[in-house]
Amino acid sequence: MTALSVQPGDANAELRRSQYEQAARASDRKDGSKSIQSVDRALSIIEALSLSNSPLMLSEISKLVDLNISTCHHLVKTLVSRGYVVNSGRGRGYSLSSKLESLSRRSAREFNLVEFVTPALRELNDDIRECVQLAVLRGSILVTHVRLASQMPSHADASGTPKLHAAHAVALGKAILAWLPEAELARVVADNGLASFTSSTITSLSVLVEELRLVRRSGFAIEDGEFHPEVVGFGAAVRDTSGAVVGSIGITVPRRRATEAYRTYIAQAVMKSAKDISGRMPAGCFT
Repeated sequence: MTALSVQPGDANAELRRSQYEQAARASDRKDGSKSIQSVDRALSIIEALSLSNSPLMLSEISKLVDLNISTCHHLVKTLVSRGYVVNSGRGRGYSLSSKLESLSRRSAREFNLVEFVTPALRELNDDIRECVQLAVLRGSILVTHVRLASQMPSHADASGTPKLHAAHAVALGKAILAWLPEAELARVVADNGLASFTSSTITSLSVLVEELRLVRRSGFAIEDGEFHPEVVGFGAAVRDTSGAVVGSIGITVPRRRATEAYRTYIAQAVMKSAKDISGRMPAGCFT
């Protein structure tokens, strides 16, 4: 008996069958004229698997999502290789992995982190009046979750430019990289490389390692024209009360305002704010 067989009087199985069919036809009920067919089909497979109480054979998936067996096999194989679907064993079918649930939990954590940190960042922004940001390292990618624009006149503000692969070139990234285990730092560098954004960008692993040693020693990170030639930035790691690094906060200022005294003032402000946030952050909530 297959996973879709319906025993007499099994109303729940009949309902599931109806749900499977609805999931497979969901995209057809919408305007699919601009959809990407392979993505649409892969999502239909995920939806069908999500509605099953047990693993589904390839032939069952193929029937539910109305695909020929060969196309279905290639899509399922791709989903398996990306970790979204697991093969339950020879002759036992396929089911969803926990990856989607993990992504959902991570998104919820990061949303809650933004809510937790934003009031303090607004206070820092109002006090300093320069651009303030919050960033996290998602895998190997540096993601900016909060950006509060400068309240000062500025003609060299690159703080809104994506920094996904520039953790080595910005203070927000270096503030996090400094506390990674050696193997994890090597993985991030291998994934992203050490791209040159300006003539001042660090492009040598040995130089970066020495820079990160200084970050750990001083308690804050500096970018000095490494991502944008006219921007100077300062960042500090944010931790929860267990000591785990959750992300970083930072301030960027135009080079024309970055006097020695102002640099010291900004660095101290960033460290103080990071310390205050860290002292209130419950352990394990955002990691």
